[in-house]
Order: sequence, then structure tokens, then C-alpha cells
Amino acid sequence: MKHHIRDIRLSGKGKLRIEWAEENMPVLRLIRERFSKEKPLRGVKISCCLHVTTESAALMMTLKAGGADCVLCASNPLSTQDDVAASLVKDYKIPVFAIKGEDDKTYYRHINAALDHEPNITMDDGADLVSTIHSKRRNLVKGILAGTEETTTGVIRLKSLEKKGLLLFPVIAVNDANTKHMFDNRYGTGQSTVDGIIRATNELIAGSNFVVAGYGWCGKGAAQRAKGMGANVIVTEIDPLCAIEAVMDGFRVMPMREAARIGDIFVTVTGDCNVLRAEHFKLMKDGVIICNSGHFNVEIDIPALDRMSRKKRKMREFVEEYTMKDGRRINLLGEGRLINLAAAEGHPAQVMDMSFANQALSAEFVKLNSNRLSNKVYAVPKDIDEKIAALKLRSMKIAIDTLTAEQKEYLSSWELGT
Repeated sequence: MKHHIRDIRLSGKGKLRIEWAEENMPVLRLIRERFSKEKPLRGVKISCCLHVTTESAALMMTLKAGGADCVLCASNPLSTQDDVAASLVKDYKIPVFAIKGEDDKTYYRHINAALDHEPNITMDDGADLVSTIHSKRRNLVKGILAGTEETTTGVIRLKSLEKKGLLLFPVIAVNDANTKHMFDNRYGTGQSTVDGIIRATNELIAGSNFVVAGYGWCGKGAAQRAKGMGANVIVTEIDPLCAIEAVMDGFRVMPMREAARIGDIFVTVTGDCNVLRAEHFKLMKDGVIICNSGHFNVEIDIPALDRMSRKKRKMREFVEEYTMKDGRRINLLGEGRLINLAAAEGHPAQVMDMSFANQALSAEFVKLNSNRLSNKVYAVPKDIDEKIAALKLRSMKIAIDTLTAEQKEYLSSWELGT
């Protein structure tokens, strides 16, 4: 079995960690039980470009249980958990192409290795498989039924392709499912981002001026978790509606030029480029911490930081200290990549349970309905979204009310009023 990982001898530790994560993924376990019996993905080849984590391992095992022939590569050079990659190869016989810290050349070699599988379904976290197919591997399009996309950044790229009339096959925007972005992005990113900052720096969050750039679902989560730990949270935004929401949630809102002067810790979660740039670095206090929790390492203008500094040194495993020409120090975490996966373990299994349930059921949906899909970006079907929410509640032993016949009639009638 072809693969490229750091060390197969790490598999023992990885297997235990995968089993630990699975204990907290009851929805995916229920789907796997059904998949094992029905084999809805029999004969389907799936190439997955995801963060290689314990939770992703549980998804890969579910897809395989459903009959799929899967391969996995990393969707970020720093997010791979090498012990998990080893266990997937040794214990579960799933080909993996991923090594934590791989350089860009190796990263794209791994993406192409996954595409050499000639997939019927692509499963992306950031749209790197889809973009590579569109730019360099168009010969694969004829065999592709559809793709699925895990994250906001990837959906943005795919919708750009669709808008320009260039999208060559259908894609399901898993990120846009309510049971994904409302929980994974908010509670998962929120907790794991703060976790990554603390693991990288051991800094005290309480009392700090904690600047969150972007108040989408990920920004909401980061702001909430930092506030819960005693930080003075400042939000920067370009969207007036998001800015108003941040104000009414109790946060200070200001332009980044103002926040740059007073912030102690900066987190970017916008999905855009150069959110922190030279004009902001010039204003920052000595010793500030800057990091990113958006998908790509473009939100912080690292080339500008390199140009403006006279010295750089590695202070801790995930901390690079840049000394500016005036003596101020700016600490960049995790090379500007997702700090929650570079320095920590990513989202907790409990929220990834719903996210990857969406991936598994979307793959099944594609297999059953691909002949009815055109080259567009589709939402996850509502019935799948609601089914996952119901399964999650059931796994938590939480019951909810149902409408009475009278209530159903009232909600569907126009005659009844004041």
C-alpha cells in the first residue's frame, strides 16, 4: 500500500488516541454501523484532503465501512498528527500522505498522490484538491461524481469558480450546514484557538487585550472563549452587521489601526489576506503575540514582518520572535498557520462528530443523486442537517417537544390571527 508518513512506529499511540476520539463521536458511530450493513459507498473511490487528526481518522474509517476506497492527504502542512497517520496506515489499511511540518513541495506532492487515486468523490478542507484538478489535473474530471467542502475558505473559492462559470463538477458545501458551522466553527474553533495560543506560549489570557479580527462564526467563538477566560476582547470588522452584533454581545469594536496600539494578543479569523500588515506592525506594543486561525497562512503579512525586522529567532516550539529595527518584539505563532492545529489538537471530537457526519452523509447523497446535480455549489440537504441534529440530541440523552396537531394546523393556516 503506497503511503508517505513520518514513522510507522508511532501507530500504537495513534490508535489509542483515535479510540479516545471515537468515544466522543456517537453520531458518526451510528452512521458507521448503518454503513457497515448497507455499504452505500461500495465501488466509490474517495480522495480526502483534510487535517490528519484523530477525528478525521474516525471519518475515514466510516467511509471505508461504507464500502469506499479512500486515501487521505493533509490540508495544511502543520496540522498533521503523525501518530494518527501511522495508525491509519498500519491498523486500518488506509493510505495516508501527510507529515507534520512538510514543506510546500511535499505538500503538493501529497495532494497529487491523493489525486492519483482517480477519485469519484473529492473531500476537501480548503478546496486544494478541487483547485489542483481545475488547474493541473483536468483529465480526472470525467470520473468525478461530485466533491464536498469542509471549510469557509474552501466554499469561498468554490463559489468563485461557480460564479465565473468554471466549476467542472458539483460540490456540496458541508461548511454551510447548520450542524457544521454553528457548532464546529463557533465552539470548536473558539476553544481550540485559545487552547493553541496557551499551549504555544503559556501566556495568561485573563486581563489581556485580546483582539479578534473577524466576527463570523469562528470569530464569535474565539471572542466568547477569550472573554470567558477574563480577557478584554476587542473585535475588528468590515461588515457593519457583524460589527453591531459584536457590540451587542458586549465587545469593543474599532478599526485595526486603533486595536494595533493596545492589543496584547491578536487572532485573525477572516478568510482574507493581509489583515495584519506593515501599518499595524509599526504600531504594536513590544512583546505582542499574533496568530491566525483562518485556513490559509495569508491573513498575517509575514513577508512584511520579515522585511521590517532585523532579527528573528525561535523562542519556543511554535513561537518565532521578530525584533523590529526599533527594538520592539513581535511574536508570531505557528508560522501564521492555523494555531489551533499547529500548536494544539484542533477541534474537540464532540463538535467534529457533527461536521464529519455531514461529510459521510453528503458522500452517500452524492452517490445516490449525482446524476441529478449540475456543476454548482450545493447546500447540504435540510433533511440530512436535521437528522444529524436529532442524532446528536439522542446521543446526549436530550429529548425535545413535538408539535401537536393543533399547532401544526395553526402554523400552516392563514385564517387564524388576532
